[in-house]
Amino acid sequence: MKLLRYLANLGYGSRREVQWMFREGRITDAAGEVLYADDPARHDDVRVDGEPLDPAPGLVLMLHKPVGHTCSTRDAGRLVYDLLPPRFRRRDPVLSTVGRLDRDTSGLLLLTDDGQLLHRIISPKSNLSKTYEATLDRPLRGDEAALFASGSLMLEAETTPLKPARLEAIDGTHARLSITEGRYHQVRRMFAAVGNHVQALHRSRIGGLELGGLEPGQWRPLDAGDLARLFAEAGS
Repeated sequence: MKLLRYLANLGYGSRREVQWMFREGRITDAAGEVLYADDPARHDDVRVDGEPLDPAPGLVLMLHKPVGHTCSTRDAGRLVYDLLPPRFRRRDPVLSTVGRLDRDTSGLLLLTDDGQLLHRIISPKSNLSKTYEATLDRPLRGDEAALFASGSLMLEAETTPLKPARLEAIDGTHARLSITEGRYHQVRRMFAAVGNHVQALHRSRIGGLELGGLEPGQWRPLDAGDLARLFAEAGS
Protein backbone atom coordinates (compact mmCIF):
# COMPACT_ATOMS: atom_id res chain seq x y z
CA MET A 1 0.00 0.00 0.00
CA LYS A 2 1.29 3.44 -0.91
CA LEU A 3 2.02 5.83 1.93
CA LEU A 4 -0.64 8.38 0.92
CA ARG A 5 -3.46 5.86 1.23
CA TYR A 6 -1.96 4.33 4.37
CA LEU A 7 -1.88 7.66 6.22
CA ALA A 8 -5.42 8.50 5.11
CA ASN A 9 -6.60 5.13 6.42
CA LEU A 10 -4.96 5.87 9.77
CA GLY A 11 -7.11 8.99 10.03
CA TYR A 12 -4.52 11.68 9.35
CA GLY A 13 -6.92 13.32 6.89
CA SER A 14 -8.58 12.86 3.53
CA ARG A 15 -6.30 11.87 0.68
CA ARG A 16 -6.27 15.49 -0.47
CA GLU A 17 -5.37 16.69 3.04
CA VAL A 18 -2.60 14.11 3.36
CA GLN A 19 -1.31 15.09 -0.08
CA TRP A 20 -0.84 18.64 1.19
CA MET A 21 1.08 17.28 4.18
CA PHE A 22 3.51 15.66 1.75
CA ARG A 23 3.86 18.90 -0.22
CA GLU A 24 4.64 20.76 2.99
CA GLY A 25 7.39 18.26 3.86
CA ARG A 26 5.64 17.12 7.04
CA ILE A 27 6.01 13.40 6.26
CA THR A 28 9.52 12.09 6.86
CA ASP A 29 11.37 8.96 7.82
CA ALA A 30 12.97 8.42 11.23
CA ALA A 31 16.16 10.14 10.03
CA GLY A 32 14.26 13.23 8.93
CA GLU A 33 14.39 12.59 5.18
CA VAL A 34 11.28 13.76 3.35
CA LEU A 35 8.99 10.99 2.09
CA TYR A 36 6.64 11.05 -0.87
CA ALA A 37 3.04 10.01 -1.44
CA ASP A 38 3.88 6.98 -3.59
CA ASP A 39 6.56 5.65 -1.25
CA PRO A 40 5.79 2.26 0.29
CA ALA A 41 4.30 2.33 3.77
CA ARG A 42 6.84 1.19 6.36
CA HIS A 43 4.96 1.96 9.53
CA ASP A 44 7.75 2.08 12.11
CA ASP A 45 9.98 4.30 9.93
CA VAL A 46 7.41 7.01 9.15
CA ARG A 47 7.06 10.28 11.06
CA VAL A 48 4.36 12.95 10.83
CA ASP A 49 5.60 16.31 12.09
CA GLY A 50 8.45 14.41 13.67
CA GLU A 51 6.18 12.08 15.65
CA PRO A 52 5.80 8.29 15.19
CA LEU A 53 2.60 7.10 13.60
CA ASP A 54 -0.45 6.06 15.58
CA PRO A 55 -0.72 2.29 16.17
CA ALA A 56 -0.89 0.21 13.00
CA PRO A 57 -4.05 -1.51 11.72
CA GLY A 58 -4.98 -4.34 14.05
CA LEU A 59 -5.19 -1.87 16.92
CA VAL A 60 -6.77 -3.09 20.15
CA LEU A 61 -6.99 -0.68 23.02
CA MET A 62 -8.28 -0.68 26.57
CA LEU A 63 -10.20 2.35 27.84
CA HIS A 64 -11.31 3.14 31.37
CA LYS A 65 -14.76 4.42 30.48
CA PRO A 66 -16.11 7.05 32.86
CA VAL A 67 -19.75 7.38 33.82
CA GLY A 68 -21.56 9.77 31.48
CA HIS A 69 -20.02 8.65 28.18
CA THR A 70 -21.85 6.52 25.63
CA CYS A 71 -20.41 3.82 23.34
CA SER A 72 -21.62 5.42 20.14
CA THR A 73 -20.48 7.62 17.28
CA ARG A 74 -23.85 9.30 16.84
CA ASP A 75 -25.54 9.91 20.19
CA ALA A 76 -25.80 13.43 21.56
CA GLY A 77 -23.63 14.24 24.55
CA ARG A 78 -20.29 12.80 25.59
CA LEU A 79 -18.96 9.82 23.63
CA VAL A 80 -16.16 7.40 24.44
CA TYR A 81 -14.51 8.51 21.19
CA ASP A 82 -14.12 11.99 22.66
CA LEU A 83 -11.56 10.47 25.05
CA LEU A 84 -9.34 9.29 22.16
CA PRO A 85 -7.24 11.21 19.61
CA PRO A 86 -9.65 12.67 17.00
CA ARG A 87 -7.87 10.76 14.22
CA PHE A 88 -8.97 7.46 15.73
CA ARG A 89 -12.57 8.15 14.72
CA ARG A 90 -11.50 8.50 11.08
CA ARG A 91 -9.55 5.24 10.83
CA ASP A 92 -10.36 2.73 8.10
CA PRO A 93 -11.11 0.01 9.11
CA VAL A 94 -13.30 1.64 11.72
CA LEU A 95 -12.33 1.53 15.39
CA SER A 96 -15.34 -0.06 17.10
CA THR A 97 -16.25 -0.75 20.70
CA VAL A 98 -16.24 -4.45 21.61
CA GLY A 99 -19.74 -4.66 23.03
CA ARG A 100 -21.03 -1.73 25.04
CA LEU A 101 -21.24 -0.24 28.49
CA ASP A 102 -24.27 1.95 29.08
CA ARG A 103 -23.94 5.63 29.93
CA ASP A 104 -24.20 5.02 33.68
CA THR A 105 -21.66 2.16 33.80
CA SER A 106 -17.92 2.74 34.16
CA GLY A 107 -14.94 0.49 33.68
CA LEU A 108 -13.05 -1.66 31.22
CA LEU A 109 -14.00 -1.15 27.58
CA LEU A 110 -12.15 -2.63 24.61
CA LEU A 111 -12.02 -1.08 21.14
CA THR A 112 -10.53 -2.54 17.96
CA ASP A 113 -10.36 -2.15 14.19
CA ASP A 114 -9.86 -5.92 13.82
CA GLY A 115 -13.26 -7.32 12.90
CA GLN A 116 -12.28 -10.97 13.35
CA LEU A 117 -10.92 -10.32 16.83
CA LEU A 118 -14.01 -8.33 17.77
CA HIS A 119 -16.28 -11.23 16.84
CA ARG A 120 -14.02 -13.70 18.63
CA ILE A 121 -14.28 -11.70 21.86
CA ILE A 122 -18.05 -11.29 21.77
CA SER A 123 -18.82 -14.79 20.49
CA PRO A 124 -20.57 -17.02 23.04
CA LYS A 125 -18.11 -19.76 22.02
CA SER A 126 -15.27 -17.77 23.60
CA ASN A 127 -16.98 -18.06 26.99
CA LEU A 128 -15.19 -14.94 28.20
CA SER A 129 -16.26 -13.85 31.65
CA LYS A 130 -17.01 -10.19 32.40
CA THR A 131 -16.79 -9.09 36.02
CA TYR A 132 -18.78 -6.19 37.45
CA GLU A 133 -18.70 -4.44 40.80
CA ALA A 134 -22.24 -3.39 41.77
CA THR A 135 -23.42 -0.98 44.44
CA LEU A 136 -26.97 -1.92 45.39
CA ASP A 137 -29.93 0.03 46.69
CA ARG A 138 -30.67 -2.47 49.47
CA PRO A 139 -28.89 -5.34 51.22
CA LEU A 140 -28.61 -8.72 49.53
CA ARG A 141 -31.18 -11.26 50.68
CA GLY A 142 -28.68 -14.11 50.79
CA ASP A 143 -30.13 -16.43 48.14
CA GLU A 144 -28.98 -14.48 45.07
CA ALA A 145 -25.70 -16.37 44.56
CA ALA A 146 -27.44 -19.74 44.38
CA LEU A 147 -30.12 -18.42 42.03
CA PHE A 148 -27.64 -16.74 39.70
CA ALA A 149 -25.48 -19.89 39.62
CA SER A 150 -28.42 -22.19 38.90
CA GLY A 151 -28.79 -21.38 35.22
CA SER A 152 -32.54 -21.10 35.74
CA LEU A 153 -33.01 -17.34 36.18
CA MET A 154 -35.34 -15.95 33.53
CA LEU A 155 -35.32 -12.22 32.88
CA GLU A 156 -38.46 -10.30 32.05
CA ALA A 157 -39.38 -10.48 28.34
CA GLU A 158 -36.78 -13.22 27.75
CA THR A 159 -37.56 -16.73 26.48
CA THR A 160 -34.41 -18.54 27.60
CA PRO A 161 -32.82 -18.63 31.06
CA LEU A 162 -29.48 -17.03 31.78
CA LYS A 163 -26.29 -19.05 31.83
CA PRO A 164 -24.90 -19.66 35.31
CA ALA A 165 -23.22 -16.59 36.81
CA ARG A 166 -20.97 -16.20 39.85
CA LEU A 167 -21.94 -13.74 42.59
CA GLU A 168 -19.67 -12.77 45.46
CA ALA A 169 -21.00 -10.59 48.27
CA ILE A 170 -18.47 -7.95 49.26
CA ASP A 171 -20.73 -6.57 51.97
CA GLY A 172 -24.46 -6.07 52.36
CA THR A 173 -24.90 -3.63 49.49
CA HIS A 174 -21.81 -4.33 47.38
CA ALA A 175 -21.38 -7.38 45.15
CA ARG A 176 -19.08 -8.73 42.47
CA LEU A 177 -20.82 -10.52 39.60
CA SER A 178 -19.17 -12.48 36.77
CA ILE A 179 -21.22 -13.36 33.69
CA THR A 180 -20.40 -14.96 30.33
CA GLU A 181 -23.26 -13.44 28.33
CA GLY A 182 -23.97 -9.92 27.18
CA ARG A 183 -27.72 -9.48 27.15
CA TYR A 184 -29.18 -5.99 27.18
CA HIS A 185 -28.56 -4.35 30.60
CA GLN A 186 -28.08 -7.87 31.93
CA VAL A 187 -26.50 -7.11 35.30
CA ARG A 188 -29.04 -4.45 36.20
CA ARG A 189 -31.90 -6.72 35.13
CA MET A 190 -30.54 -9.65 37.13
CA PHE A 191 -30.60 -7.66 40.34
CA ALA A 192 -34.02 -6.23 39.44
CA ALA A 193 -35.26 -9.82 39.11
CA VAL A 194 -34.41 -10.42 42.78
CA GLY A 195 -36.02 -7.19 43.95
CA ASN A 196 -32.95 -4.97 44.07
CA HIS A 197 -31.70 -1.92 42.18
CA VAL A 198 -28.16 -1.18 40.98
CA GLN A 199 -27.08 2.30 42.03
CA ALA A 200 -23.61 2.14 40.48
CA LEU A 201 -21.95 -0.37 38.18
CA HIS A 202 -18.30 -0.79 37.21
CA ARG A 203 -16.75 -3.43 34.93
CA SER A 204 -13.39 -4.43 36.39
CA ARG A 205 -12.37 -7.40 34.26
CA ILE A 206 -12.85 -9.15 30.90
CA GLY A 207 -11.42 -12.65 30.74
CA GLY A 208 -8.01 -12.42 32.38
CA LEU A 209 -7.59 -8.72 31.59
CA GLU A 210 -7.93 -5.98 34.21
CA LEU A 211 -7.74 -2.20 34.07
CA GLY A 212 -4.56 -2.03 36.09
CA GLY A 213 -3.67 1.55 36.93
CA LEU A 214 -5.72 3.27 34.24
CA GLU A 215 -7.66 6.22 35.62
CA PRO A 216 -11.13 7.16 34.26
CA GLY A 217 -10.74 8.49 30.72
CA GLN A 218 -7.28 6.99 30.21
CA TRP A 219 -6.49 4.37 27.57
CA ARG A 220 -3.61 2.29 26.25
CA PRO A 221 -3.00 -0.07 23.32
CA LEU A 222 -2.87 -3.78 24.10
CA ASP A 223 0.07 -5.98 23.14
CA ALA A 224 0.32 -9.71 22.47
CA GLY A 225 0.77 -10.45 26.18
CA ASP A 226 -2.42 -8.55 27.03
CA LEU A 227 -4.39 -10.50 24.41
CA ALA A 228 -3.02 -13.77 25.74
CA ARG A 229 -4.24 -12.82 29.22
CA LEU A 230 -7.61 -11.80 27.80
CA PHE A 231 -8.30 -15.31 26.50
CA ALA A 232 -6.30 -17.31 29.05
CA GLU A 233 -9.16 -18.13 31.43
CA ALA A 234 -11.44 -19.25 28.62
CA GLY A 235 -8.77 -21.48 27.14
CA SER A 236 -9.44 -19.94 23.74
